[in-house]
Amino acid sequence: MTWTCPACDRTFERTNQQHVCLPVQPADEYFAARPVYEREIYDAVVGHLRQVATVDVEAATVGILVKRRRTFVEMRPKQRWVELSIMLTRPIDDPRVSRRIVVSRGRFAHCFRIRSADDIDDDVRELLTESCLRF
Repeated sequence: MTWTCPACDRTFERTNQQHVCLPVQPADEYFAARPVYEREIYDAVVGHLRQVATVDVEAATVGILVKRRRTFVEMRPKQRWVELSIMLTRPIDDPRVSRRIVVSRGRFAHCFRIRSADDIDDDVRELLTESCLRF
């Protein structure tokens, strides 16, 4: 069962799920005023995830949120890169992880600085698949 917030029209797994109301827009509209490399990164990430499972994508003011039951991947634009956050049930040791956030027991967000679609290599796709199938 899903719940739709009446204030922001976003859908969530639980009724009255705590969240920050963010306006969302179509991806094409979101990328219209953004650098081309951001759309290429989006296409590489979301294109892969859509081969793995059905995912919902929200283009919010803060970036792109990808979810199934809950948000498991975020792409947030920075000055010279896109911060790709991948939620996993375990910590990973990868030199490309710029920071790791312990969200809760058994939930770790791993942040990567992605500068081009070429950075979405087999190892990153494997982590995206793992996250998608878990969350």
